[in-house]
Amino acid sequence: MLDFVSKRFWYFILSLLIIIPGTVSLIFFGLQRGIEFTSGSAMTVKFANQVEENALRLELTSFGHGDAIIQRMGENEFFIRTRELMGEQKNEVGAVTAPSEREQLEKDLRDKLGDFTVSDFYSVSPIVAEDIERNATWAIFAAVPAILLYITWAFRKVAKPFRFGTCSIIALLHDILVVLGIFSLLGKFANVEIDAMFIAGVLTVVGYSVHDTIVVFDRIRENLIKSKFKDFSNVVNHSIMQTLSRSLNTSLTTLLVIVALFLFGGVTIRYFILVLLIGVLTGTYSSIFNASQLLVVWENKEWGRFVSWIPGLGSLTRAKAK
Repeated sequence: MLDFVSKRFWYFILSLLIIIPGTVSLIFFGLQRGIEFTSGSAMTVKFANQVEENALRLELTSFGHGDAIIQRMGENEFFIRTRELMGEQKNEVGAVTAPSEREQLEKDLRDKLGDFTVSDFYSVSPIVAEDIERNATWAIFAAVPAILLYITWAFRKVAKPFRFGTCSIIALLHDILVVLGIFSLLGKFANVEIDAMFIAGVLTVVGYSVHDTIVVFDRIRENLIKSKFKDFSNVVNHSIMQTLSRSLNTSLTTLLVIVALFLFGGVTIRYFILVLLIGVLTGTYSSIFNASQLLVVWENKEWGRFVSWIPGLGSLTRAKAK
């Protein structure tokens, strides 16, 4: 039988190495927020002729949209985000005195760069953007304590059920930090923006991560009651081995569908699918190699030993002890 538990500190170190770059990026750069959170207008256009991104940016600047964000989505296809485009101007009797900024912008681009089709257009006002951002934040923050309380209640028949809930939340925060960190880096270096679908993806990852963790924890609970192993570490390791094939098979079949959607699902849901792809991978990892191992560390009171494993921090701790 493979011994997963004995290598628990290596798993924690690997998690830290994955999380730290993204966390640093989050602190210094944050997330590149889309128009759902900042207001503005966005359109996806596909030109009939060959168009370079620099040429498109130059024309948008000449039309008064020098701060526009442009992303190439495919061959001659671009995502364009600008400030909120104003609608038609009308006089007192309701007659149109000036076309909308969208109509004028599309006309100017056709005159300069040739014909194109608009596959998607939407606009969000500052008030709506503020509401979306506030509601999204509350949704994520409300989910965490609710999950903690539920898992603590669900495992109330075992000793110290609060530990199961706390370790689940730590693993969940690990998964969320990985997703946020990667998208922070993508926002900084590839202008990838987050939108309302990103929040939906994060909440989906929350559900998947907790589900995967509960599968392992439930087997630990069963084995604590009937297992012949008296050592808690052996119980956890045996439980991981019993659930490993199920967890990997479930994750693999889910990943096959997600990868297919990522490759062929279209550009409008690409980053939502990317969130799910990252979340399934890190959720499977954290359930086996973080949440379960944290239970062992807590049971054996090994927090100090874990600190000593962290390069730099461990040597500093030992120096202070002397």
